[in-house]
Amino acid sequence: MYQHDNVRTSPDFPVPDTMRAWVLGDPDQLILTTKPVPVPKRAEVLVRIDAVAICATDLEIISHGPPAMIQGGLPYNKNFTPGHEYMGTVVALGQGVDEYAIGQRVTVEIHAGCGQCKRCRQGMYTSCHNYGQNYGEVDKGHRANGFTTDGGFAEYAVNNINTLVAISDEMSDEEATLVVTAGTAMYGLTELGGLVAGESVVVTGPGPIGLLGVAVAKALGAHPVILTGTRDNRLRIGRELGADFVVNARNENPVEAVRRLNGGKGVDYVIECSGAPNAVNEAARMVNRGGRICLAAFPHEPAEIDIAHLVRNNIYVFGIRGEGRSATHRAEAFMAQKRFDATKVHTHTFALEDLREALRYARERVDDAIKVVVKTRGHVALNRVAAE
Repeated sequence: MYQHDNVRTSPDFPVPDTMRAWVLGDPDQLILTTKPVPVPKRAEVLVRIDAVAICATDLEIISHGPPAMIQGGLPYNKNFTPGHEYMGTVVALGQGVDEYAIGQRVTVEIHAGCGQCKRCRQGMYTSCHNYGQNYGEVDKGHRANGFTTDGGFAEYAVNNINTLVAISDEMSDEEATLVVTAGTAMYGLTELGGLVAGESVVVTGPGPIGLLGVAVAKALGAHPVILTGTRDNRLRIGRELGADFVVNARNENPVEAVRRLNGGKGVDYVIECSGAPNAVNEAARMVNRGGRICLAAFPHEPAEIDIAHLVRNNIYVFGIRGEGRSATHRAEAFMAQKRFDATKVHTHTFALEDLREALRYARERVDDAIKVVVKTRGHVALNRVAAE
């Protein structure tokens, strides 16, 4: 069985030597195979993965490779395991770890910065200057599971203790996988100003981050919160999560609608989650002078931006990566306090061996899939809509 120097385990949570894991072959090729269970180092733990949610970035990595940098380059044919939005149970402790206990349920952040560069010292570990520098002779200690190191489409993963968020037994596995998504929305609002009570906020794009962006903004006291998108059923979920108004951009001009709904003037903040080519320009015309825009998504091709309008109106634009500045901890606190119901964006659940089908549901939005969760153990309700 699993035994390694300076690693503590417990007979209550036995760990095997090998595990099931999905790995990338060529582009769009995933293979279910057997890999050695990884070994935690100092300040790391081994997490038994109980559930993992599928993110749009997973689909990008599987199809195109970047931003995955395992072994310093593209992941193809390198036995790379993608997946990053996972939760599970701590089953082994690396050297020096006493912050967490074996048997403790946790959800995870993606990024563990190197801890020594300028950005990490500022708390901006998702902008670590040593991103991807965690292989070979120059090992700076950076980890981004599912990006620069093996991720969560497997039965076990190693995590730095700085990436762990403790969760209670009252939170389901499926809900716990959504903490990182809510954390990304929380990070965006943190960078826009943090204290948004009474401020007007628009969220563009009702994907998982956008929908939870509505929920977090409302939980922080923003008013009004306006959600724009093109799918009525998702806009309806946005309403359930706290949106004061929703705008279907297929039926009316979203800029004109936002200004009308906010008394004829622009809003204070826009969280852009659609990645549409003209999204920045539309956001710039939704905010008032001196307003702020957070970009949480991006188009696949370079976009033309009216910089003169941004400058003339003193509009601030922020780009965020991931769920920095410990935003997942704040998001988990809101979820634990039932400030909003993140499970409204969870639509389907599959077993680990059915990952390919789960990815198809997420990619093709089968049955209007929003957040698809893959379970590695416990009760598996295949292809079950969460609301049922």
